[in-house]
Amino acid sequence: QVQLVESGGGLVQAGGSLRLSCAASGRSFSSYGMGWFRQAPGKEREFVAAIDLSGGSTSYPDSVKGRFTISRDNAKNTVYLQMNSLKPEDTAHYYCAAARGYGLKYDPGEYGYWGQGTQVTVSS
Repeated sequence: QVQLVESGGGLVQAGGSLRLSCAASGRSFSSYGMGWFRQAPGKEREFVAAIDLSGGSTSYPDSVKGRFTISRDNAKNTVYLQMNSLKPEDTAHYYCAAARGYGLKYDPGEYGYWGQGTQVTVSS
């Protein structure tokens, strides 16, 4: 099992940046593909970024591509989400998730472990 704790959210003006961190417990962090999702009030949970076991492959939806970067440090059991050029529509609760196995995963149902999330609010 793995437990996930997100941090780094907050209030930022449009055009600003934030870096989210997700610290994982356990000794098998490098066995998990990691992802970030977000959910705004009244909306479904949305895929934001995914990274494979080694960090060599990443994927993003068009809505954040070129602005967000996912990375991981397996020595520190941590995955990051660097968010630049933030827009008001990026406002949401951001969740970190872990999934066993190889490959990138895009569907929330493919992830077995979730953190409590961290709130990101972008003001216009």
